[in-house]
Amino acid sequence: MGVRTWIDSWPVYRQLTGTDPLGRGAAARSGRSERLTPRTATADRVVKSVCPYCAVGCGQNVYVEDGRVTQIEGDPDSPVSRGRLCPKGSASLQLTTGDAREQQVLYRRPHGTGWERLGLGEAMDMIADRVIEARRAGWQWEVDEARTRRTLGIASLGGATLDNEENYLIKKLFTALGAVQIENQARI
Repeated sequence: MGVRTWIDSWPVYRQLTGTDPLGRGAAARSGRSERLTPRTATADRVVKSVCPYCAVGCGQNVYVEDGRVTQIEGDPDSPVSRGRLCPKGSASLQLTTGDAREQQVLYRRPHGTGWERLGLGEAMDMIADRVIEARRAGWQWEVDEARTRRTLGIASLGGATLDNEENYLIKKLFTALGAVQIENQARI
């Protein structure tokens, strides 16, 4: 390979002399990168979503192939993030496909040293029983001769990734249960 051919193939030279002075397109490509296909090319469909990590609500494009999530990228149509994701959002594919993801309910009994697997139905029944008992134990019909009809036995602290509709439903649920301590992390 001659010196001139080598210089012409150098990405910096192509960037400075070509039509891509910022190095965002053709100047940055090599022969190897030209042959690569994107991981999103084989997706059957793209589902719009929102990153689950914080209250910013960055838009995500979730690529699905054969019913499985294959890639998650920033949504360039999102007015919030304009196609960008932080390192946590960029790694959110691991939430669905990671080896460390638990697919079953784990429970550790009081004073227990290990986790045991429970069925979802059994776990939901345990939660319902504990909510009812805590509500009953903390129920106040009145305080200082003023009618209250409330419980201090349960409270709610919502997560920052909940949308308005989810927060509305959680507020309605806990108000119906008589809880007065209903807060959201996004407001704290």
